[in-house]
Amino acid sequence: MGPLMSLKPSEEVVVNVEEKNWVDSVMTTLTPEQRIGQLFMVAAYSNKNEKHFRGIDTLVSRYGVGGVMFMQGGPMRQAILTNRYQRQAKVPMLIAMDAEWGLNMRLDSSMHFARQMTLGAISDEKYVYLMGREIALKMKRLGVNVSFSPVLDVNVNATNPVIGSRSFGESTEEVTRHGIAYIKGLQDHGVMAVAKHFPGHGDTDTDSHLSLPVVPHDIKRLTEVELHPFKKSFEAGVMGVMVAHLYMPSIDSTLNLPTTLSRPLVTGLLKEKMKYKGLVFTDALNMKAVSRFYKPGVVDLKALMAGNDVLLFPEDVPTAITKIKEAIAAKQLTQDEVDQHVRKILHAKYWVGLNNYKPVALDNLQEDIDRPLSTVVQEQLYEHSVTVVENKSSLIPFRNLDTLSIASVAIGAPANNVFQETLGNYAPLNKFAIPDRFAPDSAFTKVIPQLKDNDLVVVSIHNMNITPAKNFGIGVGTRAFIKYLQERTNKKVVVVVMGNAYSLKFFEGSNWLVCGYEDNPVAQSLVPQALFGARAAKGKLPVTASATFKSGTGVSTQALGRLKYGTPESVGMSSKVLQQIDNVATEAIAYAATPGAQVLVVKDGTVIFDKSYGHYTYEKQKPVTKHTVYDVASITKVAATLQAIMFLKDQGKINIDAKVSTYLPELKGTNKESIVLRDVLTHQAGLLAGLPNWQKTSASLETKKMFYASNRSDSYPNEVIPGFYSIKTMEDSLWTWTVKSRMLPARKGGRGHDYKYSDLDFYVLKRVAERMLNQPLDEFMDQNFYAPLGLSTMTYKPLLKHSRNVIAPTEDDKYFRHNLIWGSVHDQSAAMLGGVAGHAGLFSNANDLAILMQMNLNNGNYGGHKYFNSNVVTEFSQRNSKDSRRGIGWDKPEPEGHGPTSDLAPMSTFGHTGFTGTGAWVDPENKLIYIFLSNRVFPDGGNNRLLKYNIRTRIHDVVYKAMIPKT
Repeated sequence: MGPLMSLKPSEEVVVNVEEKNWVDSVMTTLTPEQRIGQLFMVAAYSNKNEKHFRGIDTLVSRYGVGGVMFMQGGPMRQAILTNRYQRQAKVPMLIAMDAEWGLNMRLDSSMHFARQMTLGAISDEKYVYLMGREIALKMKRLGVNVSFSPVLDVNVNATNPVIGSRSFGESTEEVTRHGIAYIKGLQDHGVMAVAKHFPGHGDTDTDSHLSLPVVPHDIKRLTEVELHPFKKSFEAGVMGVMVAHLYMPSIDSTLNLPTTLSRPLVTGLLKEKMKYKGLVFTDALNMKAVSRFYKPGVVDLKALMAGNDVLLFPEDVPTAITKIKEAIAAKQLTQDEVDQHVRKILHAKYWVGLNNYKPVALDNLQEDIDRPLSTVVQEQLYEHSVTVVENKSSLIPFRNLDTLSIASVAIGAPANNVFQETLGNYAPLNKFAIPDRFAPDSAFTKVIPQLKDNDLVVVSIHNMNITPAKNFGIGVGTRAFIKYLQERTNKKVVVVVMGNAYSLKFFEGSNWLVCGYEDNPVAQSLVPQALFGARAAKGKLPVTASATFKSGTGVSTQALGRLKYGTPESVGMSSKVLQQIDNVATEAIAYAATPGAQVLVVKDGTVIFDKSYGHYTYEKQKPVTKHTVYDVASITKVAATLQAIMFLKDQGKINIDAKVSTYLPELKGTNKESIVLRDVLTHQAGLLAGLPNWQKTSASLETKKMFYASNRSDSYPNEVIPGFYSIKTMEDSLWTWTVKSRMLPARKGGRGHDYKYSDLDFYVLKRVAERMLNQPLDEFMDQNFYAPLGLSTMTYKPLLKHSRNVIAPTEDDKYFRHNLIWGSVHDQSAAMLGGVAGHAGLFSNANDLAILMQMNLNNGNYGGHKYFNSNVVTEFSQRNSKDSRRGIGWDKPEPEGHGPTSDLAPMSTFGHTGFTGTGAWVDPENKLIYIFLSNRVFPDGGNNRLLKYNIRTRIHDVVYKAMIPKT
């Protein structure tokens, strides 16, 4: 690709010798009629039939058109047609597309980036440049070399029916700044940018597709506003400009003469006064603004005589060629003038590389177009555009989640929409969806009483349109509902507009108002993240929506460090490699290692992989989702008991090198009098691995009747499973048996004990925690950790908070409870206690467990709150002795490998696994969290295939292999 002619308006065209020679050589091969053919760029569709395709064949082969503008269709179909048409072209053709917000403006199976109004809300134009780059790379891969973008219209008219959200906004300077960034993003990567719609379509109230809009301003106003972005883009080297179909009497007062056909405008203003040397395109010549006044052929001739170089979307090429030839014969136009236009077109073809034309390679086309890095840019665009318009008392981002009762009402969205799903990642949520934006009043009044227990209501408006005349699709009922909540209740009402910023005029008086600009899955994910402080909100309104909400309005909010949800590539991970997790998880289910599972990966504080696999059971009746709650088994040790112990250590209330009897005086005079808290935490206190407590209480029918009852009562309050309750004194009995249990032999020489993993250690630790906290463990954890963290699923005794339908069943217990364990803790001793134990009993989904682990990775900092004041997590997560791999309470990788983690995990990694088939691992060096939840014990706790096939560690291996090496 050679350098393009300079487009600085004050200079003449400068080309290198190679480029000049190529243009000259092509010109000598073209007849006068073929040269005329080069002026036309025809519209082609890849979603039409063979008759249409043959019609384009004819225009290419017989009439020698110089370019094709592709409209609707699909990438592969378009690529095939591009190759077909280029094969028939005497001179390779310019291939163009309207792709203002990405290929999906015209093509299916393509990425939508962002409309220009969304981009206008972004302060840093580098993101606009990056979008231009990504679009250019996709276009080039598809064989497209001309992009009809950006729109440089300054949209100062809120009722504009055709530009609106296609403009960067109403500020001339901001439109200029963002437009130039977009141009450079395209042209730096080999695609010719075409600025439009010259001389400025921003202050119109008529759609030029339907009739001729009038712009009545004088030349002074036009120079200061409409023309300014174009002038600056010319100076920046934009290669193309598209002339709009407008009526501008201050420039050309000829009645019904569109600017496209006006020589005073195209030649006089654009080429001579503004000295533009690039390629000049007409807007589509089939639009009513021109076609209603001039017949096909005539309109093309008039456009050419006005000074345009490329005649876009002609309706009748043969007739147009005839008319142009007749004009030359009549000396209305000279062949030399035609040749000058053709030479400019050929110079552009040289720049885009058509002097060395190669067909579009079809192999891996869709994969290449879907390059993962594009999703990073897409995410950045929506993140940086989120605009907090009103924020009374700095409510946004939401803090103190334990004191907020939040509801979400999504209007115009289906149930299970991304917006509410994302909100639900951060806090328990009362969700309502009203799919019909124009629902009757009864749909809204039905919701109001159901919000009585919520003090904060997020009302989001979805599925809007971009039409001012139709109120952007916001129904009267929607506005009345919001107004009622704001004025007739004492609730904090946060209004979120997922659409056109001009619609904000309907919500003046709102104390909390947010604009998300568009309503797609990416935007629906990013706005809730800003509401909860996972990401900062930095956007500014690019337009004036009302007297209150003026252009430039926007309250910047801070990030609180909560988990983000984003793309693997945004944190240096490979989405393609991570897809291998699917294979391992599918294998686990196929080999009946587990009926289902959740896998979640966090990198640098961002959830970049969150997938659910399989079903609750092998009968495959209920699929696992991200909301499925699992019995995490021994992860309870670190997700509950250890958190309490670290809290006490952090508060200076315990000394882990003190004897346990210091805190539990009842151990004095027993064989456990001298055990040290540190040794208990590291499983080196000499305690037995476990005790057969359930067997002791079920040794005979009489014994069983003493310990259990089939009905709950004050004497039998502890639910083992529904319909099966243990005696009130059960915890005292278990503790007595623990205290009386024998100790393991001491090491030779009587110095301490060897490592022995033990549940009894955590019986002891729970007792210490509750004694020092003067509060039951489950209540303490909920009040001080789970609720403030916003954890909606993590809990002991899940059936008190959740329907059994969201909980995965575990073992079909044929020896103790004689029932399928579903919603009750799997561990027998924990069940005997009513579900709350130090070693087991906790339930959670992967997301909540990841939040807790992220807080630990941050040494107690999360969501603007400090859970630990010291680096106690770092202290506890270090390997404690050479005798075992263990930290203080935490499990760790095996130094020799083949341990519970991937061998690729650094030794700083800490976490735990659970008997039910779970694992949670934190890698502080790489800021990486890996969560695996399953119910591998269904229906038989003896199923060891998860270990046999090494499922958890193989997935962990994939996570490390997905890390893209830093260069």
